[in-house]
Amino acid sequence: MIVLRPAAAGLPSVSIWLRPNRTLSRRGLRRLIMLLASLALTTAVLGAWVGNVFAPLFALVESSAVAIALCVAWRAGDRSERITLDDASLVVQSLPGRQRTSFQPGWVRVRLHEGDNGCRRLLLSSHGRELEIGRFLAERERVELLRKLELLLDQVNGRRRG
Repeated sequence: MIVLRPAAAGLPSVSIWLRPNRTLSRRGLRRLIMLLASLALTTAVLGAWVGNVFAPLFALVESSAVAIALCVAWRAGDRSERITLDDASLVVQSLPGRQRTSFQPGWVRVRLHEGDNGCRRLLLSSHGRELEIGRFLAERERVELLRKLELLLDQVNGRRRG
């Protein structure tokens, strides 16, 4: 998901927030886990009733493993990137890791590069440094981000020249 926050009055910077699509809320995640656990335990009780006494124990272990896996996958949606562009710099900050990379907007180039697995990577490059951005975005969103960044960089570089 790409959220563009244009420059406010008096502030020349533009911010772009990149976040993975997360359609499931924390409450929805809890409900899904409870539903899956209750279905597994109901099936296990029926299995125990016909003679499989280990079914409830297996259902508890399986429900716990599924709940942990879903929580880990849901937490992976917390990562994001913030791109801030003004006349003097283009700054990419990765969250939650707090990694921060800065480029000069007059020299930075944005391009799509074919990856090893057929998936294209969006790269910022300047002075021999490269940084991949939007790794968690869909292919269509990467192309959209490429166009937006090229347009914004052209505007910033045009203001500096003119």
